[in-house]
Amino acid sequence: MTTSVDTQVVPPTAPRDAGEALPPVPGTQIDEAPQLTAAQRRRRGRGVDQSSPVVKIAGYIALAITVAVIMVPLYFIVITSLKTRPDIYSDPITWWPNPFNPQNYSYVMTTLEFDLYLRNSVIITGILTVVKVTLGVLSAYAFAFIKFPLRNFLFVLVIAALMVPNQITIISNYSLIAQLGWRNTFIGIIVPLAGVAFGTFLMRNHFLSLPKEIMEAAEMDGSSFFRTLFKVVLPMSWPTVIAFTLITVVGEWNEYLWPFLVADTSATAPLPIGLTLLQDVEGLTNWGPVMAGTVLATLPMLVIFLILQKRMIKGLTAGAVKG
Repeated sequence: MTTSVDTQVVPPTAPRDAGEALPPVPGTQIDEAPQLTAAQRRRRGRGVDQSSPVVKIAGYIALAITVAVIMVPLYFIVITSLKTRPDIYSDPITWWPNPFNPQNYSYVMTTLEFDLYLRNSVIITGILTVVKVTLGVLSAYAFAFIKFPLRNFLFVLVIAALMVPNQITIISNYSLIAQLGWRNTFIGIIVPLAGVAFGTFLMRNHFLSLPKEIMEAAEMDGSSFFRTLFKVVLPMSWPTVIAFTLITVVGEWNEYLWPFLVADTSATAPLPIGLTLLQDVEGLTNWGPVMAGTVLATLPMLVIFLILQKRMIKGLTAGAVKG
């Protein structure tokens, strides 16, 4: 009785380079850490050592310079609003009000009709924000999820509108508003500023980044157009919607050129126009009240930004990192 023994012929292995990693041997334990070649180890050795004292000091110096460039002008606006006229022009310059003069703020409140200009800014900004956010979300939702003829072409037109400066359309808009008799009215200020090209672009790109499985599940459940929007899409999009809202609020609050051309009375003009009129009254010598008015006009936006800054950053960076 003879038995045959199967023999396995092992083919010869090709010679390997000195820096190439060897394959694992069967039956041996493999480390979890990947094997690095000599070239990879050399490249990794050239990286910047983040723990180096020199690197940390350079980073702190760059941070201090950046903070100084941003904060020093703001600091001088605040202290100038609390200075008297002689103290503003003192030589050398003083870094603290001497004497302390908070009367500039009360002077602005009584002379500028600050309450009227503030009311106008709140009305204009509030209406424009509601209109822009509503139209931006609805148009972006349509471009992202609804198939209709010329959809891509119309979206290209929206993108093209972002490339056109607002100053180019001012003459035609002003002529139309004047013919309609809308000068010195809120509707004359609001309607030409109600375009939502940026909001449509921002929200559409965010909607396209949402998980397709959730949208397909909502479609299979027979969810309607608005039910899908309010129950599925918007709950996943609040950070981006808040970022869009905050950008709109700040932009409309600081809008100057168009209201300056259309409104020239305190009945409809917003705060930036009131500050211009205050500067005309005070001239170029008494900067204390002008800076006080600037601080008062900036405070509402500063408070809103501090409250919503985290959500704004989260919304603007949504979809930037995938993993």
